[in-house]
Amino acid sequence: LLLRVGRSVILASLLDDTRLNACLFSCELNVLFSFILSFNISSNMSAAPGSPARKTRKLDVDDDGDDVNYPNITQKALEEIDNCQNEIDALNEKASEEILKVEQKYNKLRKPHFERRDELIKKVPHFWVSAFVNHPQIAPILDEDEEECLHHLTKLEVEECEDIKSGYRLKFYFEENPFFENDVLIKEFQLGRIDPVSTSTEIKWKENMNLTKIAHPMQKGKKRSLDNEPRTFFGWFLDNADASSDEIAEIIKDDIWPNPLQYYLIPESDMNDNAEGDSYSDGEETDDQVVLVDNNSEEEGEGDNYDEDEEEEEEEDDG
Repeated sequence: LLLRVGRSVILASLLDDTRLNACLFSCELNVLFSFILSFNISSNMSAAPGSPARKTRKLDVDDDGDDVNYPNITQKALEEIDNCQNEIDALNEKASEEILKVEQKYNKLRKPHFERRDELIKKVPHFWVSAFVNHPQIAPILDEDEEECLHHLTKLEVEECEDIKSGYRLKFYFEENPFFENDVLIKEFQLGRIDPVSTSTEIKWKENMNLTKIAHPMQKGKKRSLDNEPRTFFGWFLDNADASSDEIAEIIKDDIWPNPLQYYLIPESDMNDNAEGDSYSDGEETDDQVVLVDNNSEEEGEGDNYDEDEEEEEEEDDG
């Protein structure tokens, strides 16, 4: 194209015609600009990986290493698929926004019920520690002294950020206790960032009562943690290494907090079920043994009586 433009300029100068010169030069420039424009369009369609709207012209490589375009039918289908995907993505984004608004609405509606529940829970002794101890994933990280400390936990509160996705706070309210001076301990998660972070209230331990530094045996039958690592409840509270995947925090926020009553009531029902099951099993075993013993005794007894009767009959015959 550049050679064609150059030849046109030379030809026009030889003809010494200004209008012809301008005409030829303009035509060749239009061709050049058209080529540049078409090249940019093709580049936008094939380059820019990671952008869904620009993955409409995919190239394959043949055995000789040359780029080969898809057939027109395939290319058209790919473009239509890309358009469909863009529409789906737009709907998903819209749905997320609407779901967020609905969740914010119902968070406000739930708040007075949570507050009323808190007041009622205060009338139940050791409610929260019972719920924690009965939870199958929280109990393994509680040692005996921590459980004793949680007997002074009077209120648990989960406070979500306004847009929900940005993060939340876990608030633990304590009455006066022999372990630390704090009235409330807060663990906050900021998730609306590239690198999520969490922060924890500094615990003001009383003298010689720092539960994170004193080694205490776990309760009998308990494992240390979900991953069998040496971790305790307050060790978790002060650990802010991985805010993006804090399993304990998610359990408290999404499982215990919405309905703690189900875990408070677990022991009574489970103990009754287990007791009934054990009694039933023991009864069955005892009955079986009795039946076996009685059956054997009766069979043996019947055999002995039969032999005695036969002997008596033989003696009578002899007589």
